[in-house]
Amino acid sequence: MAKTPAQRIKKHGSKAAVPQHHLPPVVNPTTARTPQKAENNGSLILIAGVVACIFLFWYLHLLTLDQLRQLSQGLPMPDSLIGGFDPAYIGQLHAVMNDDARGQLNYVHKTAGTLFPLIFGFTWLLLIGTNVARKTLRWALWALPLLFVVVRLWANAAIDGVLASEAPDASQVALASGLTVAGWVLLVLSLLAGAAAVLLRKKPQERQEAR
Repeated sequence: MAKTPAQRIKKHGSKAAVPQHHLPPVVNPTTARTPQKAENNGSLILIAGVVACIFLFWYLHLLTLDQLRQLSQGLPMPDSLIGGFDPAYIGQLHAVMNDDARGQLNYVHKTAGTLFPLIFGFTWLLLIGTNVARKTLRWALWALPLLFVVVRLWANAAIDGVLASEAPDASQVALASGLTVAGWVLLVLSLLAGAAAVLLRKKPQERQEAR
């Protein structure tokens, strides 16, 4: 039977040959996370977000809301009116849309109408955050997509409330109209902010300092 290291030391003293055991390295050097890999992962997420935003915008504004015109005798949905709307328009829309049609618009607001601003906001925050080094400028640009998300979701609820009311007052219509216009303006400004962030793309050294 092989002797243990303690038995060898007891018998041979300091001359005892004690085998050395080496533990294998815990970290696999091939899986090291480098700044380049982190940047590539961020770029993949950003590309996927931009593609999702384009698809959702097409699905919401160019497909679904346009198809709902079949339920309103050709009248466009309030969400599509970049210049807003007035009480007379809401009255016409309310007269030609039954409860099922208004329910379908409400469902669109809860699904694609909610997903688009949320995914757009997240994607644009990532786009600006990965390209702008100065904190003050970054927060200034971040404010635009954040406001867009809040205003767009608020506009959805305001439009549903106006159409659900049999006799909406002028203030309700003005609020829904103002939020709709503001949503479109903030969307355009957010797109411009994203373009500015790409043009102001920070250098690798600035990225390390920002961290």
